[in-house]
Amino acid sequence: MSAVTRLTATETRLFFREPMSVFFTLAFPPILFVILGAIPAFREHEADLGGLRVIDLYTPILVVTAITMFALTGLPQQFALYREKGILRRMRTTPVKPGGMLAAQLIMSTVLSAVATLAVLAIARLVFDVRLPEQPVAYLVAFVLCALAMFALGLLVASLAPNGKSAGSIGMVLLFPLLFFAGLWIPRESMNDVLLRISDATPLGAGVQSLQDAAAGDWPQLLHVAVLLGWTVVAGGLAARYFRWE
Repeated sequence: MSAVTRLTATETRLFFREPMSVFFTLAFPPILFVILGAIPAFREHEADLGGLRVIDLYTPILVVTAITMFALTGLPQQFALYREKGILRRMRTTPVKPGGMLAAQLIMSTVLSAVATLAVLAIARLVFDVRLPEQPVAYLVAFVLCALAMFALGLLVASLAPNGKSAGSIGMVLLFPLLFFAGLWIPRESMNDVLLRISDATPLGAGVQSLQDAAAGDWPQLLHVAVLLGWTVVAGGLAARYFRWE
């Protein structure tokens, strides 16, 4: 096993030793989806939504929620905590460099968020008869672009936060407005023009629309691809500029 592989396995075991982290990052999105689907009105076809049901619209929203829980709560807090405790500094004296820890965290977060996404899609299809994406490749591309943008934002939080507690607080402050513009409380289809334009400029708003387009059989719009790539480049660049190993 390579050093990164061993680190990934170790970080994964440590992750599953924290019940609250496991619940909010892995179990929360599927459970929330079941709760929303249990509302009878959400299972009714709506003429204003083009014949879709509200639960159909919530499928991509819960997918990006699964990504976001890792990106803004787990990843930045863990890295800030490792830096605060001097773990990253001590790693510099070993053959495994701190960059290996970064790679391990990103691999673990990506794989587990994909698992949460598959759970959401399985529940959507098997329990609520939501159609599977008509463009699976486009759906995968949209998922990857959204994950890149959110993980870059999470690393930026980790680079700026002075300690683990601050990283968790900053992540939570960003979490709720981003989920709002993703449509968790008000679906994008019900937003007015001003809110919709703001939503299009956020990584989750662009991510949700890209997933919806792929689910309907289309490729993501260039605007939303540009927004996701822009967040990845800007947030990732700032994270690389200000990230501190110790």
